[in-house]
Amino acid sequence: MLRTFTNIFRVPDLRKKVLLTLLMIAIFRVGTYVPLPGVNTAGVTQVVERFREGGRGTVAAKALNLIDLFTGGGLGRCTVFALGIMPYISASIIFQLLATVIKPLEELQREGEAGRKKINQYTRYATVGLCLVQSMFMSSWIEGAPFSIQLVTPKMAAGPWFELSTMVALTAGSVFLMWLGETLTEHGIGNGISVLIMAGIIDRIPSSVRQLWNQVHWDRPFTPAAGEMNVIMLAFFFIMYVGIVVGVVIITQGQRRVTVQQAKHTRGHRVYGGQRHYMPLRVNQAGVIPVIFAQSLLTFPNIIFGSLSARWPVFAFVAAAFQMGSFTYTFIYVLMIFFFCYFWTAVVFNPIKMADEMKQYGHFVPGIRPGKMTAQYLERLMTRITLAGATFLACIAILPQFMQKTFDMGATAYLYGGTGLLIVVGVALEIVQKIESHLMMRHYEGFMKRGRIRSRSSR
Repeated sequence: MLRTFTNIFRVPDLRKKVLLTLLMIAIFRVGTYVPLPGVNTAGVTQVVERFREGGRGTVAAKALNLIDLFTGGGLGRCTVFALGIMPYISASIIFQLLATVIKPLEELQREGEAGRKKINQYTRYATVGLCLVQSMFMSSWIEGAPFSIQLVTPKMAAGPWFELSTMVALTAGSVFLMWLGETLTEHGIGNGISVLIMAGIIDRIPSSVRQLWNQVHWDRPFTPAAGEMNVIMLAFFFIMYVGIVVGVVIITQGQRRVTVQQAKHTRGHRVYGGQRHYMPLRVNQAGVIPVIFAQSLLTFPNIIFGSLSARWPVFAFVAAAFQMGSFTYTFIYVLMIFFFCYFWTAVVFNPIKMADEMKQYGHFVPGIRPGKMTAQYLERLMTRITLAGATFLACIAILPQFMQKTFDMGATAYLYGGTGLLIVVGVALEIVQKIESHLMMRHYEGFMKRGRIRSRSSR
């Protein structure tokens, strides 16, 4: 393993990519501590802490933690990177969905590299629009002085000038992160946007581990008082965490290999083709998208019914039913994860198109007729595989709620599942696979002497 890390810096191109990736991550982390002009950072910290304490267990508090997780802590500190890279991700998802229903966008996708560049240009324009809208709401929230804490400094009074400067600063921060991610994708290691998100999530791990460590009363580690943690429980949580990570890696790398036979062609006295290869179908085809969609949509019922219950107590029962950890919330959460797993798989995986391409190139699945029968076979197979992937995602998504309710672990419970763990594992596997590919191409040993690490984007 140490020899592999040494070999990384022996390859000039790979060394340049790794150092550039580390430099971009460092710039991103520094930017998450640059405050917005005219904002009282100490007051922002007090507001965030009060909101988390007062709304603990609510969907709104969970949404704040989730967005702050993706922004690397920039939202909780009201920095120039407070919006993070999420507007760009939202715009990318919107155009990916629109390309399936709008014919001009679908035709652009088929044009190859030129069409992809055009769609990326539209995505950047949409990102700027989303940033302006979101920054406008954020500036209004800052001016509103939540919890009677003045967040605007006396030198810059609340008004149109403050709103304009905040919108420009937040939009510029997100656009800079968009450029940072695209540059990292082109010249660094891995997908730049995913790497930046992973860096922000990993930043939370040391504080969560320290919080868990401080719960142990080290004066009496084996005989703690009520409500305290002992060493045995700490070791159990560590082993449990390792087991969960191993399970996430197995499911993320899990594939169903479909045997594909190439038809034989006779030209003169020679026979071509007849080779057999495999088409991998991922178990978790949708990735982390279903969990993000489900969490985002479930924030609206809590906010809507919470506001209505403040005026009309008749809605208090419905608002309580959508509190995080309740049976209704968990049940709907799981159903939405299953729905979005199948929905997103249907968007990115087209069995009819795949069957037509196989038929065009003279490939077929042994025992299955080419064309319509192959498409039905692939669709039926993908439906079964997606069921296993959706079940896995649902278990990982609700695991932090179970840990919070059972062991009262607070924010540390999010280390044991949820969106953050899925993103970190997926991106880390992709980075390791790309580094290993560079090393193997130059006749160096990879991270594993036997076999290869399959990327989540491998086909």
